[in-house]
Amino acid sequence: MTMAMLQRRANVRLPPEVNRVLYIRNLPYKITAEEMYDIFGKYGAIRQIRVGNTAETRGTAFVVYEDIFDAKNACDHLSGFNVCNRYLVVLYYQSNKAFKRIDVDKKMEDLDKLKTKYNLNDEKK
Repeated sequence: MTMAMLQRRANVRLPPEVNRVLYIRNLPYKITAEEMYDIFGKYGAIRQIRVGNTAETRGTAFVVYEDIFDAKNACDHLSGFNVCNRYLVVLYYQSNKAFKRIDVDKKMEDLDKLKTKYNLNDEKK
């Protein structure tokens, strides 16, 4: 990359949700990591790919790029890309949203424990 290209990149202001980690949904269940590298590697150097392998995570993957601009380029071009008659959903990974659901589940679990402890139920008398 030339110095002029690097300077232009330094002046580009990316939206706050853009980051190096992409979250991919609607993948074919039988897709391999090698196939993922073939698809996503066209947009830049990849640090890591994690393909979901449990009942809850099948059809999803995380792709971590070395460079944030490569991740943005991949997200822009691969969202809606057809792989084995499935259209990919490519999003930027946002940890605050991912953990928010876990927090809600934990709070509901804690609430249920308190209800049991104090012998409360949801029925109105």
